[in-house]
Parts: sequence; structure tokens; C-alpha cells
Amino acid sequence: MTDAMWAGTVTVTGHEGAELEAYAARPLDSGPHGGVVVIHHMPGYDEATKEIVRKFAAHGYAAVCPNLYSREGAGVSPDDQAAAARAKGGVPDEQLVGDVAGAADYLKSLEHANGKIGVIGYCSGGRQAFLAACSLQIDAAVDCYGAFVVGEPPAESPLRVRPLISLAGNLSCPLLGLFGADDRYPSPEEVGVLSAELDKLGKEHEFHIFPDAGHAFFATDRSSYRPAAAVEGWKKVFAFFGRHLAS
Repeated sequence: MTDAMWAGTVTVTGHEGAELEAYAARPLDSGPHGGVVVIHHMPGYDEATKEIVRKFAAHGYAAVCPNLYSREGAGVSPDDQAAAARAKGGVPDEQLVGDVAGAADYLKSLEHANGKIGVIGYCSGGRQAFLAACSLQIDAAVDCYGAFVVGEPPAESPLRVRPLISLAGNLSCPLLGLFGADDRYPSPEEVGVLSAELDKLGKEHEFHIFPDAGHAFFATDRSSYRPAAAVEGWKKVFAFFGRHLAS
């Protein structure tokens, strides 16, 4: 296996045929490779997220992150796109599912794809990873501190979304959840509620709550970054995908 990779901007077809800008990376060896759809956090399609896409390629996966805010205008800065999306209450759930399905189709179309698809999301993207896994046939899903799966957003939140716990019975794949003990959205109590519901439904899941970590502990470019939790979290992500996305 070589460590050479290709990375760059591509176009994927999302919900209702919309053309979305996306960032993709893949190894240049002969594979076969599992595919990973990366769902960006609420701040948007940024450089830190593109680094995550390349990280997956460096570990042997083909990965793609669709810009969920592409509809806010071509040539607009990612920050302005994110602000416009937040002003509308966030990405509608139905649209998100269609966009992830299009990104998964892109990965499956690549040479050397093994046909298996994982999804991972951070912050609002963690909630959306759970939504995608309950709405599509996915092979593995990772929820990184996704809020509002169990509870409603607070009044001051720009997001206008509904809880997703009622969809838990439709979860199509094993779920890995990575959370911070100091987080409020989701709180450890909410994580416990979701875990209990998945236990009741017989859904395979593995949740970890990291001490001394709050929201966005994976975000290397933010003050919330917690190296110990992030390093251990990445080990769990790659072990999890290694079990479920291998050929």
C-alpha cells in the first residue's frame, strides 16, 4: 500500500438533483477502499474539515465532504454561506439525507471502491450522521458530539430542527458515538437516554464519553480542542471503520 493520494474539489449530485461543491480525497493504490462521507460541522465547509477528509485517505479510505451550504451561492465565502444557512434554521433534514445519498453514490462510483460506506459527522454533522444512518442503508456511522438527537434546541440556537430519537428503530448500521463529559449539547444525560433507547431496540452501538472534554474536542483550530480526547477518539474511529468498512 502506498501513501500517495489524490485530493481536490469535485461535484456531487445532491437532493433533488442539486450540484454541490465537495472536497474529496482517495488513496492512489489499487484498493479496494471503503468510502467515508464526512459531514461538516455547523460553522461550515472549512479547511479543518478538508484536513479530516485527507486524514481518511491517508488511512486507506476514499472520503468526500459535500458542502451542505452550496445552495447559498457559488463564489461566496464558506463563512458567509454558513451564516446564510444558519439564518434559515440550518439544513432541512430531507435535504441532508438526499445530499449524503449523493455523496455515497459518488464514492461507490469510484474505481477500486469496495461498495461499503461509512458516515461521520461533527457537531450538527453528528446529528446528521445519525439521521443519515436512520434514513439510508449505511454500513457504519460515527456521531461526534451531535446535539438535538434527544432534546430540542434551546431558544437561542439558530438551528430549527426536531429530535431524532423516534427514528432510532430505523438505524441501519452499527453506531459509534464520541462525546465530551463537559458538553451541554448533548449532555452526558442525553447520551445516556439515546444509549438506553438503542439498547431497548437491540441496535448495535458503542458510546464513549471523554473526561475533561466538551463540545468540539476534535477541532484542532479551536480553543475547544482537547488533544488526549481527540487522539483516543481517532483511534476508536479507525478501529470502528476498520471492522465495518473493510473488504
